[in-house]
Amino acid sequence: MTDFFNHTVGLPYGWAWFLATIVGILAIALPLMLSVAMIIYADRKIWAAMALRRGPNVVGPFGLLQSFADGLKVFLQETIVPSAANRGLFLLAPIITFTVALIVWAVVPFQPGVVLANINVGLLYVLAASSLGVYGIILAGWSSNSKYPFFSAIRAAAQMVSYEVAIGFVLISVVMWAGSFNLTTIVEAQKGLYGFINGFGFNPLLFPMSVVFLISSLAETQRAPFDLTEAESELVAGYQTEYSSMAFALYWLGEYANVLLMCTLNATLFWGGYLPPFDWAPLYMVPGIIWLFAKILFFFFVFSWIKATVPRYRYDQLMRLGWKVFLPLSLFWVFLVSGVLMFMRVGV
Repeated sequence: MTDFFNHTVGLPYGWAWFLATIVGILAIALPLMLSVAMIIYADRKIWAAMALRRGPNVVGPFGLLQSFADGLKVFLQETIVPSAANRGLFLLAPIITFTVALIVWAVVPFQPGVVLANINVGLLYVLAASSLGVYGIILAGWSSNSKYPFFSAIRAAAQMVSYEVAIGFVLISVVMWAGSFNLTTIVEAQKGLYGFINGFGFNPLLFPMSVVFLISSLAETQRAPFDLTEAESELVAGYQTEYSSMAFALYWLGEYANVLLMCTLNATLFWGGYLPPFDWAPLYMVPGIIWLFAKILFFFFVFSWIKATVPRYRYDQLMRLGWKVFLPLSLFWVFLVSGVLMFMRVGV
């Protein structure tokens, strides 16, 4: 894209790079916003089907415009700021959550060479940027100056930190096996396992870590059965209780953008990303972005399936799973994978 603006259009290199970057950001952000609207619809349809209900079916054909109608409704509502709230932080919190949910997509490879920033520390960038999401929730709970949002913010901080530790050790195992923090390199390292299949998830040594990462993804995005931050029977709506209008919509969009991101990371880190499931030449004729989207949709269906069928954990169960099960398991797996790699690559 930079070459196009530089050589074809004739712009100076600096302006060519700037315009190419803006076009790349829009090419990711705009379809992502549309995707978020449609997966909210899909989420509700999946829950309805599992509960033998119809789901959205009135607004537009098959109810396809329901998410847009909901978006219009919140856009037209009045933005109410509680009189005792810290106004600046109260309005800044949803902006932080929504922005952080978008910036992580900069390093996601959609197919070979199609990535906004193909940096060598892509996985570290994902960890660093996604960790910032907790600030939006903490600020929302504290700045509301309300009891239930504050309880929710404390829960969210403990929950996200707890499972990020386990996720970090899981990713160390993947990085050691792939030999790189670059997401494109990690995807390419999954090609040709056993000579015919693509994906670290098919490796018996890394498959348990793919399961740990999937469950931790649910906890990291506060999806059921780990939605303790929004437990409506205890905390009304959690940290979002005092929000209305577009401030509420930004949390709504940010939550689903994070869910899509975690689905993408599951597909990219363990199940071949933009690679086809089998290392067979005719399958590579299908564009890599199609394979990636198919895997994202599969994992999103798993997320919705779990939400519709698994009851909510108690908070002590949530913490016990993170600290007493996943943390020692993932730490042990780091030693196991490093030992196996030393034996395979160096010998005894």
